[in-house]
Amino acid sequence: MSAVTLRDVSFTYPGAAAPTLRHVDLDVPEGDFLAIMGANGCGKSTLCKTMNGLIPQFIVGDLSGSITVCGVDAARSHIGNLAQRIGYVYQDFENQLVRPTVIDEASFACLNYAFDDYLERGMRALELCGLADRADSYIWQLSGGQKHLLALAGAIALEPDVIVLDEPVAQLDPYHARQTYEVLRDLNEHHGKTIIVIEHHTDFIADYCTSAALMHDGAISWNLPAHEALQRIEDLEASDVHPPQIALAGRALKEAGALHAAAPLPTTVEEGFAAFSTIPFMPSPRSEHKADEPSRPMRDRPIVEFRDVSVSYRSVKGEPHRVFDGLDLTIRRGEKVALVGSNGAGKSTLLKLMCGLIKPQSGEILLDGTPTRGMGPDELSEQLSLVYQNPEQMFIKDSIRADIEFAMRARGVKDAAERTDELLERFRLSDLADRDGRLMSGGQMRRASLAIGIALDPPVLLLDEPTANLDIGTRQEIIRLVADLRGVTDTVVIATHDMQLVCQFADRIVVLCQGEIIGDGTPDEIFMDAGIVERSGIRPPEIFAMGQALDSTAACYTLDDFLSGFPAWRARNGSSASDGAAPGAPGAAGTDDGKSSA
Repeated sequence: MSAVTLRDVSFTYPGAAAPTLRHVDLDVPEGDFLAIMGANGCGKSTLCKTMNGLIPQFIVGDLSGSITVCGVDAARSHIGNLAQRIGYVYQDFENQLVRPTVIDEASFACLNYAFDDYLERGMRALELCGLADRADSYIWQLSGGQKHLLALAGAIALEPDVIVLDEPVAQLDPYHARQTYEVLRDLNEHHGKTIIVIEHHTDFIADYCTSAALMHDGAISWNLPAHEALQRIEDLEASDVHPPQIALAGRALKEAGALHAAAPLPTTVEEGFAAFSTIPFMPSPRSEHKADEPSRPMRDRPIVEFRDVSVSYRSVKGEPHRVFDGLDLTIRRGEKVALVGSNGAGKSTLLKLMCGLIKPQSGEILLDGTPTRGMGPDELSEQLSLVYQNPEQMFIKDSIRADIEFAMRARGVKDAAERTDELLERFRLSDLADRDGRLMSGGQMRRASLAIGIALDPPVLLLDEPTANLDIGTRQEIIRLVADLRGVTDTVVIATHDMQLVCQFADRIVVLCQGEIIGDGTPDEIFMDAGIVERSGIRPPEIFAMGQALDSTAACYTLDDFLSGFPAWRARNGSSASDGAAPGAPGAAGTDDGKSSA
C-alpha cells in the first residue's frame, strides 16, 4: 500500500514562465526510505511541499493532478489534519524552533492540538531523537546537530506515518549527520515510519536509503532500489548528482580492464572492498610535508594572529558560554586554510573575531601586526572580507550590480562601475545583474556573494560554509571559483564541513573541538591521526576510507589519488594530473567533479 501517491502533478508559480513540476507520477510504499535526488532548481522541494499541503494552501500557484497522503487528498485536506499524517523538517530547520526550551518545543504541536498527554508525547519524541537528557535546556544551548534533531522531534511528536526532511545533513558536521541518519533508520526500521529525504549526498543514500528517485526538469526520471539507482552514474552526473566515489572508481577500473565488465558497481566501502581487494593496489607513499617546512606558505610573515584570546556569549540560564579560552593561532600570508570541526566548535566565531564582528573579552587579535581593537570597520574591511554562510545576508540592495558596487562607491573607488562589470563577467552574473540577489537560485547567490566579497580586493578572504546546500555541479563550480582566487586575494580561510572541499582546496587544516585547537597541519597529518578524527567527529571523504580499507598507509583524498594506486589504471591512463600534487595544489583542484579521467 502506498503512503504517498502523486498522479500527473504539475505546478507553476505565479508569474513563472514555465512549470516547476511537470506531470509527476510517484508512489512511495508504506515503510519506504526514499531519497529524492536532483540538481538545484529541479523541483525537489516544491514536490515535497505538495505532499504536506503547503502547496497550494499556503504557497499559491497553478496546481493540477492528485496528491494522496495516507489515503487523504493533500491539496484539499485541512493543513492541521495533514500534519498528523506527514511531518516535515525544513532545510532551514532553525526557523521551525519557536519555543524557549527543548521540551516546550518538542511538545508544542501536541499542545496546539489540545492533547492531554502533550508533555508525554514530547518526551517520547525526544527519547526517539536522543535528546531526553536535554529536555530542560534552552534552545540556544544546543548545537546545530541537536537543533536539527529537535526539529525532527517536534515533527514526530504528532506521530505521523510519513516524515519528510529537506536536505537533512546540509548544515551538519559529519558526526551529527550520521547521528541524524541513524535516528531516521531507527524510525524507519523499528517504528514503521515512511521516510522521504531530499538528499545530494549519495554516500548517505547508499548507507541508509532503500530506494531513490531522480528528478530532472520538474519530472521524475526514475524511482529504483537505492543500490541499483546509485549505479546509474551517467544519469546522476547528467543531473548534477555526485555518484558515490566508490562507484566512480569501479567504473574507471572496469574501463581499465581490472574489473569484469558485467560486475555490478560497488556503492559502499564494504562493497568496494569485496570488489577491489583482489586487484593489486600500490598507493603512492603519503606526503612527508610538515607544517613548518620552508617550502610551505607558512614561511611567510603572519597576516592574522590570535594571542591568548578568550571570548564568551552571555547566557540566559547559567554561566556565560565560553567559546575560546586563551586561544593562540597564527595564519600566514598566502595560506589556504580550512577550519573544520563539529557544529558549535567555534569556526564561525573565529571568522567573526578576525573581521571585528565579535570582540574578545581578553587577549588580542593582530592584523598584519596591528591590533584590531584600534581599527575601525572601514579599515578592517579593506583588509578582510567575510562571505556569510547564508548568502542572502550579503544582499542589501535591489540588484546584484548595486550590491557589488555598494562597498566600492561607499569608499569612493573611481572605477567602481568598470570593476563591477568585470566581477559580473568573472562570476557569470552579467545576465543577472539587475536581479534581486534574494530571488536567485542557491548557486547564483553563492557566486554573487563571492563577487561582493572580493569587490575591494581584500588580502584576506573568509568563507563560511561556501558549498552548503548545493548540488554537485554548483558545488564544483564554487570550488573552481575559489581556486581561481589565487592571485586575486593572498590568503583564504574557509570554515566548512565539506571534506571534499577541504581535500581539494586546503594546504593547512585547523581542527577545532569545543573551542580548542586539537589539530593543525597538512591533510596527511590530520586525516591519518585517528585520535584527531575520532575526537573532532570529522569524516574524511568516502574514497579516503576506501583506500584505508585496502591499505592502512594509503592517503587518497581524490578519486585520481585512489585510482593511481592500481597499476592497471595507471597503464591505461598514464600519469594523473594530480599524481604527487598535494591536496589543494592547482593540479588537484578539479579532480573530483564526478567524472574520473578514465
